[in-house]
Amino acid sequence: MSPRTGRPKIENPMNERVSVRLDKDSAETLKRYCETAKVDKAEAIRYAISKLKSEPDKK
Repeated sequence: MSPRTGRPKIENPMNERVSVRLDKDSAETLKRYCETAKVDKAEAIRYAISKLKSEPDKK
């Protein structure tokens, strides 16, 4: 039997899909950030979520 072929499984797969609607100002802010930081929208949003994770809960 031949060894298994294909890509190896990753530890933390990105299999959750999120769709969001933005107002014009928020969309423009995201676009400018992506151009400045040279990242795509998904990476910018993941970065923002990680920042939220590191903040203490605001109540």
